Amino acid sequence: MSTDVMTKAPAPARQLRGDGSDFAQLSRRIAAEGLLDRRKGYYAARSGLVLAAFGGGWWAVFALGDSWWQLALAAGLSVVFAQVGLMAHDLAHRQVFDRRRPSEAGGLVAANLLMGMSYGWWMNKHTRHHANPNHEERDPDVSPDLVVWSQRQAREASGLARFIGRRQAYLFFPLLLLEGLNLSYNSFRALRRPTMKRPLLEGALLVAHFLAYFGMVFAALPAGKAVAFLAVHQALLGVYLGCVFAPNHKGMLMVTPEMKLDFLRRQVLTSRNVRGGVLVDSVMGGLNYQVEHHLFPSMPTPALRRAARITRQFCAEKGIAYYEVGLARSYREILGHLHRTGEPLRSGE
Repeated sequence: MSTDVMTKAPAPARQLRGDGSDFAQLSRRIAAEGLLDRRKGYYAARSGLVLAAFGGGWWAVFALGDSWWQLALAAGLSVVFAQVGLMAHDLAHRQVFDRRRPSEAGGLVAANLLMGMSYGWWMNKHTRHHANPNHEERDPDVSPDLVVWSQRQAREASGLARFIGRRQAYLFFPLLLLEGLNLSYNSFRALRRPTMKRPLLEGALLVAHFLAYFGMVFAALPAGKAVAFLAVHQALLGVYLGCVFAPNHKGMLMVTPEMKLDFLRRQVLTSRNVRGGVLVDSVMGGLNYQVEHHLFPSMPTPALRRAARITRQFCAEKGIAYYEVGLARSYREILGHLHRTGEPLRSGE
């Protein structure tokens, strides 16, 4: 069976049903390979490298001083900040620690203090996404705030979403330039919500981050270069994070309330894996194995490649479409999907 499936057409009816025991069968194969075991050495080395790059990047900012080469450092630090965010992601899924408390503590330090993003807000949103990926009504990652992800959303769009939706395939990557600011804005806004467990702690950590962030940049650079540094850093951070997360589900099956999917098919049919070897694995933090990550969220990153081979074979046995493509093609498919979903707005439906 081919590992590719056309995303334009709805999944066959036999794939929208399925025996709920299928996931249990796959889980037994995965567990038998020890792929859910913690990889403490891996995460110790990875976190050490990320923290060294974080500290080294800020040291370089002060060492370089008043120079337009600082914009290159801003670009480099955007990559480092994104890697900090990917570490926070793994901590949130308890891939690093077995217990909740050290996972939360590590997540708060990585997300709030080092990156400037609310761990509690992001985790609440991400948990809902994992439960209902690509669900038009339940997945917050495909809510039609600015971009519409289905033609039904396009027909119901209004205001800014309606304006952007007409040309969203062309605006998608430019909009990612604002994603870093969007994360910060939503992080502070979420502090008022009753779903936040520790709003005072999270707020204090966010304030500490931004005081240090702005303080160090303006201490190292004159005002004009400091503003340019911040603009480049935040813009490229948004692009990096968007380019990591967008291939995972965008352009895959959109789930409507009428569809009846078991857990295995809901996760597999809405997810896309991205091929590319060790480099892509590192740049995307293992999220290129999105099918396996959604099926086994607590699986450590280095186990995902082996899990992908097992899952691909299992899906072939069950007749379930398992989809993986190269990175460039994933972006082409995303843009093609956005163009198609915006059609009702361009045709005046």
